Amino acid sequence: MSSMIQTPIAMTIAGSDSGGGAGIQADLKTFAALGVYGCSAIASLTAQNTQGVQSVLPIPPAFVQAQIQSVLSDIQVGAIKTGMLATAEIINAVAESLKSFVRIPLVLDPVMVATSGDRLLAEDAIKTLIKNLIPNATILTPNLLEAAALLNKPVAQNITEMQQQAELLLALGTQAVLMKGGHGKGDDATDVLLTADGFELFSAPRIATKNTHGTGCTLASAIAAGLAKKLSLRDAVAQAKEYLHNALVHSNELSIGQGAGPVHHFYKFY
Repeated sequence: MSSMIQTPIAMTIAGSDSGGGAGIQADLKTFAALGVYGCSAIASLTAQNTQGVQSVLPIPPAFVQAQIQSVLSDIQVGAIKTGMLATAEIINAVAESLKSFVRIPLVLDPVMVATSGDRLLAEDAIKTLIKNLIPNATILTPNLLEAAALLNKPVAQNITEMQQQAELLLALGTQAVLMKGGHGKGDDATDVLLTADGFELFSAPRIATKNTHGTGCTLASAIAAGLAKKLSLRDAVAQAKEYLHNALVHSNELSIGQGAGPVHHFYKFY
């Protein structure tokens, strides 16, 4: 009798991007591209395209919980990624739902503002995120703007300041922090990983492209995919960085919309 091969499975709890470049859609594309089966719980709906977010409709918190519980009661999820959660009530619903599943690695992407500049997280929800969800995270993945908002500090301008802010974020209770440097300056985009073992830098050449929509969602989902495949956190981050870099390199092969287009999630298959 042949032994059953365990299918790597990841779950995303995030908002839907009707334009397909970010949110739930980007998460599921990333999972699929990296050989991971994807499940989802939709926390918000957006009317959104490459030029911006026109409208946001949060899902009732009880229904967000129902989706999470339905998936996790049946399917053996190997990693969970959260993205746009929109309101304090939804954050609380997610935190409550995950209390019984603390052994599942949690990648927390604190989505606050879209690439277009549109706000995706209510101001009063930031404190709730810090208090009720960040302490349960395996890794927190803020960009420079999100880290500054979480800490109520100026945006980090260099690697030293990124490391300092990573230490402050780690003190909020997460097991690890990945400070993403995509919004920084210079020829390289450098991310700073802080774990109990210390700092490690992950750099890749900065790509000249307007197709950057969904980069944060894609990186966090790629980390979750790696954890679902039982990679170490460090190796999951390294794989995710390489995947996103290549998706950006190939992004100009796509012609989608009139604004900031998506990265090329399926570059390996074209």
